[in-house]
Amino acid sequence: MPEGPSIVILREQAAKFAGQRIHEVGGNSRLDIQRMAGQRVEALHSWGKHFLLCFEPPDAGNFTLRVHFLLWGSYRIDERREGRAERLSLAFDNGELNFYSSSLKYIEGDLDAAYDWSADVMSDAWDPKAARRKLRERPDALAADALLDQDVFAGVGNIIKNEVLFRIRVDPRTPVGALSARKLGELVTQAREYSFDFYRWKKDYVLKKHYQVHTRTECPRCGRGLKFEAKLGRKQRRAFFCGHCQKLYE
Repeated sequence: MPEGPSIVILREQAAKFAGQRIHEVGGNSRLDIQRMAGQRVEALHSWGKHFLLCFEPPDAGNFTLRVHFLLWGSYRIDERREGRAERLSLAFDNGELNFYSSSLKYIEGDLDAAYDWSADVMSDAWDPKAARRKLRERPDALAADALLDQDVFAGVGNIIKNEVLFRIRVDPRTPVGALSARKLGELVTQAREYSFDFYRWKKDYVLKKHYQVHTRTECPRCGRGLKFEAKLGRKQRRAFFCGHCQKLYE
């Protein structure tokens, strides 16, 4: 599943389509995708793991196409995946934008009514105080689940979760309520800082080289074997962590 930094990169790569009119729409989505034919893309945005194409037709209220890549979604710009049918294909005078295995949805009206921009870890509007407040309201949530809560950390996915918890030396099975104020602050701070590290490394095609625990078998700090849980917490996501370096707070 693409995480928030990857969606920001998509937004940057697709920036040339802002202000352009769609002259052909295709794809196997059941959504009324032809609604976009002939419309001009007014702006491109991202929120967490959502990619947003905004439209404002002259004779109707504004609407936005939300693209969510789920577990296996992908995209191509100015090319197509061989042997794969497009969920949505948008053709412009200056290129094309293709989405695969993605969930599509229209959002009607003002985006500010649909999204809390302060929850997006990659946004200029990110509010760490609000994140800490939300975490204090979830004392029983495991640290692993809390980091994947998109209402708190929009854009954080499983890679970022595993790496952040390793950075701050917290066992993913730790309840949020067991963390000190300092540790809670570290979790919030690193959720954003690691996301920007992820963004830079991915743009440089070196992201996987920087994994410390995600998909690894040996701890880079102590050399011990890492623990692996295939379905940890309510989110049932993979967890890689060091049972020696990462403390289980209770």
